[in-house]
Amino acid sequence: MSLILMIIGAVLASVLVAFVIVKYLPLNLRWIPSVLLLLLAVYLGYLIYDGIMKPINFNKQKVVKFEKVIKNLKIIRDAQVKYYEVNGVYTKDKEGLIKFIDTAQLALTETKTIVEKENKGGGVIIDVEKRVTDTIGYEPVLKYFKDRDYKNMFKVPGVPNTEFEIEIGEVEKVQGLVVPTFRARTPKEGILEGMDESLIKQEKEAIETDQIKGEYVSVGSLEEVTTGGNWPPKYDRKDGAKKEE
Repeated sequence: MSLILMIIGAVLASVLVAFVIVKYLPLNLRWIPSVLLLLLAVYLGYLIYDGIMKPINFNKQKVVKFEKVIKNLKIIRDAQVKYYEVNGVYTKDKEGLIKFIDTAQLALTETKTIVEKENKGGGVIIDVEKRVTDTIGYEPVLKYFKDRDYKNMFKVPGVPNTEFEIEIGEVEKVQGLVVPTFRARTPKEGILEGMDESLIKQEKEAIETDQIKGEYVSVGSLEEVTTGGNWPPKYDRKDGAKKEE
């Protein structure tokens, strides 16, 4: 809006200067307003260029910043998922979750179908198939975090002395079935600090499907059963491409 007002103002000023030149200035002085108009045109061109490029550069920079944050949120999510597999709940104990990765073991199971004889009475014996799950070994949780900086996963990249908020809760998925939930998040404002204030405000109000919606970058939810993040698929595609390289 401010750029549009500046352009309108510049056009009106140009018309006014042109009128003054024609109406009042003698021929030998008309070069002065001509130079002023040229300078005004250059300045106006700069404003237009800056107005176009500022949001473009903002979007490029924010994606770079958000990618680093999402990378850590994915590590937190994977750690919570493994913790849930072992303990049946999530945790908000940050140090405890790091220690869990360092020391915990995951059970390796095998499910197979066996056939058992079942006496139905009256001399009737039938074969009944049953599925049996056995533990066949264990593997360290640490295996899933090889080459990942899980020791620093709670630190928000690019935001000094700031860690992700970690919360846990419960959701009644269906009547009588209560399911644990977790959420890790950090405000966008801190990540984008130092950038254009008006564009940060717009980013915090984002609702488009190709953007990170709302004021936070987050993974998980306290309102529904999910371990997904609030970022669009493009951030996952980039992560997948890096793994393939």
